[in-house]
Amino acid sequence: MSSVPATRSDASYLFSAPVIVAALGYFVDIYDLLLFGIVRLPSLAALGLSEADISVTGASILNWQMTGLLIGGILWGVLGDKKGRLSVLFGSIITYSLANIACGFVQDVTVYKGLRFIAGIGLAGELGAGITLVSEILPKHLRAIGTSLVAGIGLLGAVVAYFTVEFFDWRYAYFIGGGLGISLLLLRIGVFESGIFKDLKEKEHIEKGNFFALFTNKDRLGRYLRCIGIGLPTWFVIGILATFSNEFGKALGIAEPIKPGLSIMWCYVGLSVGDLCSGFISHWLESRKKAVFYLMLFTLVFSLVYLFAGIKSASLFYTIATLLGFGIGYWAMFVTIGAEQFGTNLRATAATTVPNMVRGTVVGMTTLFAIFKDSFTVIQAGALVGLICFAIGIFCILTIPETHGRDLDFLEE
Repeated sequence: MSSVPATRSDASYLFSAPVIVAALGYFVDIYDLLLFGIVRLPSLAALGLSEADISVTGASILNWQMTGLLIGGILWGVLGDKKGRLSVLFGSIITYSLANIACGFVQDVTVYKGLRFIAGIGLAGELGAGITLVSEILPKHLRAIGTSLVAGIGLLGAVVAYFTVEFFDWRYAYFIGGGLGISLLLLRIGVFESGIFKDLKEKEHIEKGNFFALFTNKDRLGRYLRCIGIGLPTWFVIGILATFSNEFGKALGIAEPIKPGLSIMWCYVGLSVGDLCSGFISHWLESRKKAVFYLMLFTLVFSLVYLFAGIKSASLFYTIATLLGFGIGYWAMFVTIGAEQFGTNLRATAATTVPNMVRGTVVGMTTLFAIFKDSFTVIQAGALVGLICFAIGIFCILTIPETHGRDLDFLEE
């Protein structure tokens, strides 16, 4: 297999302002996206809720945030194709930064729901717009590595969020998240727009950012649905295995109580490393599909280990959570595939909505998990949800068109 030698020119592309700022943007995005899950218990307790109310209200607030992500994914995706990638990067970060600062002052559950909904809208735009911009700016032989750098660095925001809450009050954690976003806004002033989009902007007769165009053509719809399907195993790991790790720990008979927050943190440590590696794996294999498929199989193997190997120690449990995170480190490659599948006039719409559609499927996964637990054990219920997610994911990655080395200067008719 051929490989492209690392040159000074390549390094200047990979460490250019758009790549660095996109990576830092995703870092703040992940910090804020996961923050409510980490501060859910202390923040709702501080608002005077009982333990039973915290469970119900916490789920409701999380659903409001996820709804915001779904709506925001469509909103920012369309704006990204109509007004430019940079307009989304600026608009989204202003939205979620101000919402997070406001969360630090919250005194009422209803207001809390509204603010997390607004934050969700803002958070939806960051990754898709950043990956689209980086994909269009970098030479095609560097796209996989560049987008992996963005996601790999960005995902460390989860680790910082966890330790911020460990050392600071939950209100200060929100202030820090908002402050990081405002600081990043200043860094973005010098970032330039994608040349490919600038060329498209001059073609006024071309329709741009029509979300419904994804559904009006059978081939285009097939590509879009496959992009979403590829991402399902990633959120099965985060939304089921890591989020409900305390339940799995009990079912496995682990003496030490398993902390979901710690499971999520270790999962994201592995995810960050996996995302950095996935770009180099794709670059070496000269294939997006092979890189994602192998990492998906890796995840499947360790999901089976997690559920059925009879883990008895907390340290081994967290180690497996880290390896699961590494396996779903194809997240950056999955979003890159979403960007590369579609023409410039629909690219931001697709790349921004796809990851948020996948995040939205968590509601379906958790609902199925709860239903299955009525008839099966926790382990069996988790396995059944995983079976569905991996079956869809493997089918989609095997049948989607390869995009490695594709020239992105094309349009959707």
